[in-house]
Amino acid sequence: MTTRVIIVDDQAMVRAGFAALLAAQSDIDVVGEAPDGARGVELSRRTHPDVVLMDVRMPEMDGLEAARRLLLPPPGVTHRPRVLMLTTFDVDDYVYEALRAGASGFLLKDAPPADLIAAVRVVASGDALLAPSVTRRLIADFARQRPPARGRPALRRKLLTERETEVLTLVARGRSNAEIAETLVLAEQTVKTHVSRVLTKLDLRDRAQAVVFAYESGLVVPGE
Repeated sequence: MTTRVIIVDDQAMVRAGFAALLAAQSDIDVVGEAPDGARGVELSRRTHPDVVLMDVRMPEMDGLEAARRLLLPPPGVTHRPRVLMLTTFDVDDYVYEALRAGASGFLLKDAPPADLIAAVRVVASGDALLAPSVTRRLIADFARQRPPARGRPALRRKLLTERETEVLTLVARGRSNAEIAETLVLAEQTVKTHVSRVLTKLDLRDRAQAVVFAYESGLVVPGE
């Protein structure tokens, strides 16, 4: 199955480099490029990609606003691609807000080529890109600047069973399904089922939003 990708970045050299790298993969098809967020949204609506590589900082419309428009589309627009944010900064408030809006993760622009290719495949498969330690640090840093919500997030957390709460806690700490299975002495398929139920009960799109929810609801405290 071929993954359709568009690249949204204001630097032509970056777009060209990423496009050449990804197009060389037999399972990835680069279907377009755009130099800013506004044209990226228009291109996405026209080409229906599976994954959008979105730069954070761009003129005209930044990556955050573009991600919001793609992930929270107006009535009548049914296509919602996966969005992978690209940044030159390892800690960036825009990226945190993009994760809250539903982006599936982020990648540093200077990451090795193999990491970019793997990231596209991970996001296209429906998972979130949370493996790099820098991602966990970013979320923890910005969660620390915002006190835990006392309202709706904390109430929604009560929908979870004790086991689901344990699984969510470990997801928020960046553990993979295999690592969670080992910690809780469960089958990996059972962990996948628990993660799926957590996302459904909390109305979350993927693991990235689950991590944000865990911090904002006070389930996980940065630094612990």
